[in-house]
Amino acid sequence: MKLDSSIAAVVTGGASGLGEATVRQLAAHGVKVAIFDMNEAKGEAVAKEVGGVFCKVNVTSDDEVDAAFAKARAAHGQERILVNCAGTGNAAKTASRDKTTGETRHFPLDAFNMIIQINLVGTFRCIAKSAKGMLDLEPIDGERGAIVNTASVAAEDGQMGQAAYSASKGGVVGMTLPIARDLAGDGIRVNTILPGIFNTPLMNAAPPQVKEALAASVPFPKRLGNAEDYASLALEMITNGYFNGEDVRLDGAIRMAPR
Repeated sequence: MKLDSSIAAVVTGGASGLGEATVRQLAAHGVKVAIFDMNEAKGEAVAKEVGGVFCKVNVTSDDEVDAAFAKARAAHGQERILVNCAGTGNAAKTASRDKTTGETRHFPLDAFNMIIQINLVGTFRCIAKSAKGMLDLEPIDGERGAIVNTASVAAEDGQMGQAAYSASKGGVVGMTLPIARDLAGDGIRVNTILPGIFNTPLMNAAPPQVKEALAASVPFPKRLGNAEDYASLALEMITNGYFNGEDVRLDGAIRMAPR
C-alpha cells in the first residue's frame, strides 16, 4: 500500500507510546490519521500537531467504538489502515500466600477479565468493525486495507504474574492467521507485532537503575526498544503487500526469564 494523502488510518492507543509514534510516522507520509484513545488532552494535542482527528473511545464499548469510527470516517473517509495499540496490563499470581499473614488468595477474576476485554476483545472489536467498513472500498492494486495488531513477547514467554496479560496477548497472536484468512479474499491483510521491552511512558516511571538492568538483559542491541522501532515495523507491514498473516517479535532477541 502506498502511503499518501488519499489514505485514511485509525490508530487505537494513538495518544502516547507505540501508538503515538505510529501516528506521527503515518502523518509524515501524508496519511490522514484518526487517534482513538482515552486520554483526551494528549490525544487532542497529538491530533492537532499532525493535522489529524481525535476520538475519545474505550475499546471495550461497542457504542464508543462505533461513534469513534463514525467521527473518523466523517472527517477522513473510510480508513484503509487500522493499527491496534490500545492495551494495558496487570500482575498477580494465579494463587499465592501472604508471607506475613499466611492468608491465601487467587488472581481476582474481575481483574483477569478486564485485561482480556481490553487487550483481546477490544482489539477484535476494532478489527471487525474496521474490516466491515473496508469491504466497501474499491481495491487499489487488489488491496482494500491493512491491519496491524499489538501483542507482546509475553504471548510466548510470559513471566510470573502475567497470566491475564499473556493470555490476552496470546489470543491476539492466535487470532491473527484466521482473521487474515477470513479477509484474504477481500484484499485485507492482517499482521501482529510482539514488542519486547520498550521505552514507553509506563517504563519511564521506572527508576534509572531498573531501566539500565533491563536494557543490559537484551542480547543486542543492549537498549530498550523505542516507539519509533515499533512504528517502523508497523509501516513495513502496511506498505509491503506480501506481508500477511504474520506474528513478528521485535525484541532484540530477548527471551523473558520467569521473573
